[in-house]
Amino acid sequence: MFDFAVVRRASQKVGWVFGILLLSLVLGDCHASKREPASLSYLRLGWSQPDDLPGTEPLAQQFTRETGIHVRDLPVPETTLDQLELSRRLLKQVGSGPDVLNIDVIWPGVLEPDLVDLRHDLADEINSLEPQLLQGYAANGKLVAIPYTVQVGVLQYRSDLLLEYGYQHPPRTWDELETMAARIQSGERAKGNKDFWGYVWQGAAAEALTCNAIEWQAAQGGGRIIESNRTISVNNPAAIRSWQRAKRWIGWISPPSVLAYQELDSMNAFDQGKAAFVRVWGGASITRIGLFRQVHWRNSLAPSKTGYTSIPGGPLGSAGTLGGSGLAVSQHSSHRKEAIELIRFLIRAQIHSNQVEESAVVKQSELQSLSSVSNASRNPEEAVRARLVIRPSSETGSQYEQIARAYIDAVHSVLTGEKPAPQAAAALEEKLMRITGFKTGPPLKGD
Repeated sequence: MFDFAVVRRASQKVGWVFGILLLSLVLGDCHASKREPASLSYLRLGWSQPDDLPGTEPLAQQFTRETGIHVRDLPVPETTLDQLELSRRLLKQVGSGPDVLNIDVIWPGVLEPDLVDLRHDLADEINSLEPQLLQGYAANGKLVAIPYTVQVGVLQYRSDLLLEYGYQHPPRTWDELETMAARIQSGERAKGNKDFWGYVWQGAAAEALTCNAIEWQAAQGGGRIIESNRTISVNNPAAIRSWQRAKRWIGWISPPSVLAYQELDSMNAFDQGKAAFVRVWGGASITRIGLFRQVHWRNSLAPSKTGYTSIPGGPLGSAGTLGGSGLAVSQHSSHRKEAIELIRFLIRAQIHSNQVEESAVVKQSELQSLSSVSNASRNPEEAVRARLVIRPSSETGSQYEQIARAYIDAVHSVLTGEKPAPQAAAALEEKLMRITGFKTGPPLKGD
């Protein structure tokens, strides 16, 4: 016989259990709503702050106010390759590594396995950006970072000294730079400034040397180490001549200590009034690749005493290395949604900042040279003219670090006098062939 009382008691018990479960879910939801907000770890390439990313701290604070999400900066070393090594190591620390990273434009192929594809989550922001820049952050079919800062190599100079020594325009060629630097150096030392030098730059065995040297050889017609058709072009007479020229500078117009100079060393020498010229980074809009401005708003000489122009040129004109960084999200982040929101916030702020700047900066499709020294200080954001040269990171992907280290070692060995330039170039060519498996070929004129 069917016992309805038993069924009724069982139904009551099930209802009671269901009620308890429902209550626990509600309470759990309330508890979740009261949990501490997420805290993001941000590995920011900020050693040269506030120059490269002006206003980032106020932006992070604004982001926290609007979202409740906290942002914590992680310290980084100065040199690019050291930053890369740190980024790679931290990304492998699942659960404790950074959530958001600044990555250099040359890193996507190296870090791609540990980074999120952002093309879908940030589609609206991507549509507002310069397509050429986006290509630099694509690797293995993924868009692993969103362009955030864009930089190009430029020459900063003492406009007051150029006028004093009778020069009406900054140097347009390396020959002119040598002449001006030597004359101004001699004159300043005669005044008692014994440690004054004509030209300072980044000669330490680090990635900044790659940027300098590829500008020298591209302007000379020596190519860009590995061409866009994946041929190795570094062992050629033009590249060798460009290295030999730089070797002559050491002890003549550049101090012997320049061989240990990194970014801050060269800028400090210039800012302290100890040099006539310095190679620095200029900045660009992320929405218009042709709109450039100077970005090093540091504690330097009075603006009335300095100006900016393109890197001096050679037979193929001037060449400025393309640099900059993008924003990426770790594949292992436990706060992926919040990390993407931070990137969206920063990119939109950068786009707005670029739009404001466009109303104050000379708008041109390419960089255009300063026409004279006398007006350089009146408009420090006037554009400069140069052909962009891109390091071969997209052609070499995860092998770029090995290639850059081999190139740096070869160039540095020439500058120090350890090896003659032809010998260093030949040895470098053989090493790059072993690393990449690529064939050799002549420099491409279009690169």
